[in-house]
Amino acid sequence: MPSNPLPLRATTKAHIAVLLTNFFFATNLSLVKHISPSMIGPYGVNLFRVGITLLLFWLLWAFSKREAGIDKKDIPRFVACALTGVVINQMLFVKGLTLTSTIHAALLMLTTPLLISVLALWWLRETFTVLKLIGLFLGVGGALLLILSRDTSGVASIKGDVLILINAISYAIYFILVKPLTNRYAPLHVIRWVFTFGFIMIVPFSWQDAGQAHWQTATLSQWTALASVVLCGTFLTYSFNSYSLKHLGAATTGSYIYTQPIFAAIIAALFLQEGFSWEKLLAGALIFGGVYLGNRSR
Repeated sequence: MPSNPLPLRATTKAHIAVLLTNFFFATNLSLVKHISPSMIGPYGVNLFRVGITLLLFWLLWAFSKREAGIDKKDIPRFVACALTGVVINQMLFVKGLTLTSTIHAALLMLTTPLLISVLALWWLRETFTVLKLIGLFLGVGGALLLILSRDTSGVASIKGDVLILINAISYAIYFILVKPLTNRYAPLHVIRWVFTFGFIMIVPFSWQDAGQAHWQTATLSQWTALASVVLCGTFLTYSFNSYSLKHLGAATTGSYIYTQPIFAAIIAALFLQEGFSWEKLLAGALIFGGVYLGNRSR
């Protein structure tokens, strides 16, 4: 009997952590648009996001005194994870976000679980079912409807939507690649080294944007937004997500991604005056249905 309260508290904390993770990520969508490109270019945002978060992860390791190195045979996989999970994923995400609406970005990111399911069919030789096929068609149909629909606010663009979709594909590949590493190393240990390799690779693409940032004309709200993007939208989201994976598992943690469009739509409507059309509603319903069927077991 005395052993019951502790697991309950840990589980409750994990649910709160993963909910905050998705809230921070949804908030990121509006915050990034507030600072880029007016304050700093999209690739410059990534330089600060990845660089400062990497520093915080190494400081966290320094105080925890846990494992430091990685096996040489795992280096190519770490590099591949850095390329797909940091370089392509985060750079295209921020660039695409500056060219499209936050609601479009949030809905297109919902295709990630569906893409992971499709990749698992091919890469991990999982069983292909009729439900998964229907789910794939629904998800693709929803994404195409969203990309090709006319945006009355004038914020969204096909180019921005396509970059967000490529970002989602890249993250889905990262998710498949990183899985074996999380079986051999602690989650924060994996993330720290993925960010280390990723930071090295994004510097050549990002230093120019960072050097041309308009620091002198930046407002207090923009400085606050940049700090929030780095601390809450990157460092805490990765840390909280690792904690949630440990206590809740991948399925439960991943299911919280469905809260992101809700948070994003509310925040965008309040602060960016973005509207919500019937095309977005229908596209969101198709993507939701596709993800549900694509991940449903027999």
